[in-house]
Amino acid sequence: MNFLRGVMGGPSAGPQPSGADTIQKLCDRVASSTLLDDRRDAVRALKSLSKKYRLEVGIQAMEHLIHVLQTDRSDSEIIGYALDTLYNVISNDLEEEEQEENSAKQVDDLGSQFTEIFIKQQENVTLLLTLVEEFDFHVRWPGVKLLTSLLKQQGPQVQQIILVSPMGVSRLMDLLADSREVIRNDGVLLLQQLTKSNAAIQKIVAFENAFERLLDIITEEGNSDGGIVVEDCLLLLQNLLKNNNSNQNFFKEGSYIQRMKPWFEVGDDNCGWSAQKVTNLHLMLQLVRVLVSPTNPPGATSSCQKAMFHCGLLQQLCTILMATGVPADILTETINTVSEVIRGCQTNQDYFASVNAPSNPPRPAIVVLLMSMVNERQPFVLRCAVLYCFQCFLYKNQKGQGEIVSTLLPSTIDATGNSVSAGQLLCGGLFSTDSLSNWCAAVALAHALQENATLKEQLLRVQLATSIGNPPVSLLQQCTNILSQGSKVQTRVGLLMLLCTWLSNCSIAVTHFLHNPANVPFLTGQIAENLGEEEQLVQGLCALLLGISIYYNDNSLENYRKEKLKQLIEKRIGRENFIEKLGFISKHELYSRAAQKPQPAFSSPDHMMFDHEFTKLVKELEGVISKAIYKSSEEDKKEEEVKKTLEQHDNIVTHYKKVIREQDQELEELKQRINTLTSQNEQLQATVTQQVSQIQQHKDQYNLLKVQLGKDTQHHNSHGDTFQMNGIQTEEVSKLKEELEEWKNKHELLQGQLKEKDSVIEKLNSSQLEMGTTEQSSQTSKFGGLEHNNELQKELEMLRSQIQLQSAEISKLQMENQKLQVMNTIADPMLGDSGATAATRSELEGRLEQEIKELKSEVKALSEEKESLKQHLDSSSSTVAILQDEKSKLQREVAESKKEQDDLLVLLADQDQKISALKIKLKDLGVPVEDEDDTESGDQGDEDEDGDEEEQD
Repeated sequence: MNFLRGVMGGPSAGPQPSGADTIQKLCDRVASSTLLDDRRDAVRALKSLSKKYRLEVGIQAMEHLIHVLQTDRSDSEIIGYALDTLYNVISNDLEEEEQEENSAKQVDDLGSQFTEIFIKQQENVTLLLTLVEEFDFHVRWPGVKLLTSLLKQQGPQVQQIILVSPMGVSRLMDLLADSREVIRNDGVLLLQQLTKSNAAIQKIVAFENAFERLLDIITEEGNSDGGIVVEDCLLLLQNLLKNNNSNQNFFKEGSYIQRMKPWFEVGDDNCGWSAQKVTNLHLMLQLVRVLVSPTNPPGATSSCQKAMFHCGLLQQLCTILMATGVPADILTETINTVSEVIRGCQTNQDYFASVNAPSNPPRPAIVVLLMSMVNERQPFVLRCAVLYCFQCFLYKNQKGQGEIVSTLLPSTIDATGNSVSAGQLLCGGLFSTDSLSNWCAAVALAHALQENATLKEQLLRVQLATSIGNPPVSLLQQCTNILSQGSKVQTRVGLLMLLCTWLSNCSIAVTHFLHNPANVPFLTGQIAENLGEEEQLVQGLCALLLGISIYYNDNSLENYRKEKLKQLIEKRIGRENFIEKLGFISKHELYSRAAQKPQPAFSSPDHMMFDHEFTKLVKELEGVISKAIYKSSEEDKKEEEVKKTLEQHDNIVTHYKKVIREQDQELEELKQRINTLTSQNEQLQATVTQQVSQIQQHKDQYNLLKVQLGKDTQHHNSHGDTFQMNGIQTEEVSKLKEELEEWKNKHELLQGQLKEKDSVIEKLNSSQLEMGTTEQSSQTSKFGGLEHNNELQKELEMLRSQIQLQSAEISKLQMENQKLQVMNTIADPMLGDSGATAATRSELEGRLEQEIKELKSEVKALSEEKESLKQHLDSSSSTVAILQDEKSKLQREVAESKKEQDDLLVLLADQDQKISALKIKLKDLGVPVEDEDDTESGDQGDEDEDGDEEEQD
């Protein structure tokens, strides 16, 4: 104990030992002492020295501490001290606070070296995983901290050891279920380090129910109002989902997106946002963006976007977007999040277009955002976010593009000036004095024209009033006027990108541009000059614009035909010089940055030069323009002829695609009709089955009545001398006779009608036999449902047989009624006999009245049955007639369809022969010819959607 007092700093006699000597003695004590208490005290002393003498303890004691972990697992206290000591030696967290900046690198190297020593034996990490399973707080908590520190120092190596360890990841997942918050929270930090940049571990953690547990923790902690624990859980969720398509799909299919909606219910009182709440909400928005990132597979992104709309998450984000009092950085990130949630999803884009800001009068959210974009007093990052939102709203959204352009057209502009439209804001930003507003408005307007030739032509109609007294000028002319005035580089770059997008793939716009005689000399003058590095970018864009004017020129202007423009380039610029200037664009550093991702991310406004979609256009046109400059006039003519031939072929193919589509629709309608008739037939069969069962019940009842009447007849014969009837009974019998006569007449009428129906059915059968051969030659695979006519004929035969059976039953009833009449005639002479007693007479009268009532009810039921059978027979005959008409129509349509398809095949074969001949000629002339698949991949609109059908043809 005196030795321990000296180590711990207590008073002792003699000279004080040095730190290294003390550590060496403690290590010897841990290694050689047989008493557990002595070893425990020695390890406790090493723990106290490990912070001050980190290097010495690490070098001398690590092996002994690992041995303690292996041999003394029964004592949780010494295990805890050993784990704490190893943590102090390996971790850099405590030292980083005390070390200066110049020694930070040395500290990192020290922790990394000790970690490497520890994990050199993989059994040490496996032992640590076993200790983490212990429930004892003094063992589990330091074990979690030590493992976290190991992952920080040597992450990939430790990850690989844990990955190959049996149930290694599963053991660590149990930390999230620990009831002690300290261990649970440190377990989240451990999993953060474990899942960094390791897709295999990320998948294992996700399938160990990590999403459910983390979302539960976030909910328990108060969502965005929670503390640092919520932040740690969100960072772990980002690790699991980012760039991991499997986990993203699992997250969506597990309906976890729906659980994200409460995160963004911030309430009406948005004042007093704490720094932690801002951080949490920022991470939550980033997590939404991870699921809908443009870099994800399109199918996965689309399904997540739809799920966010259906669960109301998009609506909640738009509420934050239009709320007041939201911090600027949260508002900016919300705009970016909404942008990617609606990007390329028509349903979400339509909803966003309907969102209104809470103003008086209400204004569309798009208009409010554009007002911020063209306002130079707004923060730069916010303006970039609004531009990205507008671009995402218009991405693959022809409906939205048309709505934006329509606000610029003369017929839709609000003459009263009470409301500001999106088009007016874009024009205002395009011609303002702020160069950043010019660039943003030009790029936004270019996105409204992206891949939409119709809107490019409509935008040529836009007229602008420049000043009072002067005639209005077109938007295209005003853009070129500002371009020639020598404004700032950023403004000119934005206008040139707009003009290049506008003129590409639109010959009419090229004609309007060339119609102004000042445009071509301006472009050639800009390209030919030798200017500084800042102007090289403008020169490259001018070369691109001039190349577009050549490539998409339809030669409608005599002075600016393709050949003359090429000669002009050759004389004033030179072809090699022109190609060199054109290459300035793709070689620019800012071009490479913009081509990386769709979101405009610029460190400063000066770097805002290129748009992501424009870089795609440059990549597409740079090569074809270079080839077009060197082509001769004869090659251009041949190429034009080939283009016209291909266009004609495409038009013919499109026409027949429409015809085939219409025929497919007609076939679907006919199939639906057949299904309807089949269902009706099934209903008739069910009705017939029900009636058969009812007839059987009536037959059973009739047999019972017949047996009872037989017994009563015998009784009457044996007591005939006592039979007597009064006047009332005689009247009832006469009425019954009259009713029987009426039923006989009705029965005869029904028999006549049945004979008529039989003749009609026989005629239908004969016609069906005649048409049978034609049905076999028709395309039974498409109209197989008509075979149900034969089944209906069989059903009609069954109905006829059932009616005949019922008529036989009715004849039996008539015979029974005749027997009853005979009985009545026998009983008539006995009416005058006065020898019977009054009691016997009254008894017989009651029995006879009861029998008469039963007979009347039976006759009434039989009459109702005959009426219902008659109705079903009529409906069956009408169904047969309808089916005959449908069959004849289908036969005519099959013949017409076969004829049209034969014509289509002949025409397509002729066209394919012509195209192959033309391609062979072009190849002989040395002209590169694109395959038909490549040509069709550039088609727009309906041709993209018809690709699968063409392959089927």
